[in-house]
Amino acid sequence: MKPVLLLFMLAVLLAQPAQAAPSDDISMYAVSLVGSPYRLGGTSPDSGLDCSGFVDHVFQQVTGIKLPHDSLAISETTEPLDQTALQPGDLVFFNTLNRAFSHVGIYLGDERFVHATSSRTGSVMISRLSDRYWHDRFDGARRVVVPEERPAALASFE
Repeated sequence: MKPVLLLFMLAVLLAQPAQAAPSDDISMYAVSLVGSPYRLGGTSPDSGLDCSGFVDHVFQQVTGIKLPHDSLAISETTEPLDQTALQPGDLVFFNTLNRAFSHVGIYLGDERFVHATSSRTGSVMISRLSDRYWHDRFDGARRVVVPEERPAALASFE
């Protein structure tokens, strides 16, 4: 990826209002993968990612959460939310193959989302929800519930 484009994307993300981690970490890591190749069934930024492989990879790396490698299955294991409640790190779903929840991406804020797509660029890219193609195919938003960190167990001296 061109360094100028990467710097621009990072500047846009950093200009967003402060959010609690891990949503910032999710967004930042997802954007760092822009330009990674697309590969159907792919799960690695090096060899290629498909949309659900991309989302799973990001969440595994940032939160340790393993998501299914299927966009419909991801939609079924996450919490539905209204589009007006979208926050960076949430998931956005689309009907791109004449079936519900056939494409998934990670919301960045300001109507932008990052996703792995075979069309147009053949790579991980950033798009806008307001683009006619994505707007017409929007299927809903979901949130991955990240468990609260549990305090370390205290030693018991009985």
